[in-house]
Amino acid sequence: MSSDKSNLLKKYKIVFLGDQSVGKTSLITRFMYDTFDETYAATIGIDFLSKTMYLEEGKTIRLQLWDTAGQERFRSLIPSYIRDSHVAVICYDITNKKSFDNLDKWIKDVKLERGDDVIIVLVGNKSDLASDKRQVSLDDVEQLQIKIGAKFFIETSTKANHNVKLLFKKIAQSLPDFNQESNDKANDDHNQNNNQSETIDITIDNTAGPNSQGTSTCC
Repeated sequence: MSSDKSNLLKKYKIVFLGDQSVGKTSLITRFMYDTFDETYAATIGIDFLSKTMYLEEGKTIRLQLWDTAGQERFRSLIPSYIRDSHVAVICYDITNKKSFDNLDKWIKDVKLERGDDVIIVLVGNKSDLASDKRQVSLDDVEQLQIKIGAKFFIETSTKANHNVKLLFKKIAQSLPDFNQESNDKANDDHNQNNNQSETIDITIDNTAGPNSQGTSTCC
């Protein structure tokens, strides 16, 4: 009985939010297929993909990735997709201060629909342009993280494939069931796993081909 319970595939809904062209679709595409497309086409409405993740602890989970449109004309659709989410990944472009300033409205949507019953992650995309085009400082993001109680923030580049896999590792590690099972295991082999949260490896099983969705990406 306990073996059957442990083999159940846990499903988690991850919703990606943020202004148009900040790179939400590219994050998902890079994670799903390890590809990047220089062309850009805005997401129309909502796109959905899922990914099975095999964690080195022997646990398997499925992430349901909901890619939402950033255009104002689709705003009325967003709350219904936030409503039953486990994680809200709120994205901005580090080279576009307005996209960061606009995080307030996305955070408000999340808080209204989920209160404190959701994990919030802040993602600054296009880190490959940080050296000469940065408009959002790390201090600004850290202050916002503390203010809203976000689980963590991270900067990524889908073009350079920087920190994308790490983002999803950290999301997986933040899930309540993951933490509980990790803590249970740590009680048995604490000395072997002192750095487990930093070194966990995740292998990926694609559930759809890269052409299964009709949106292209931005960096």
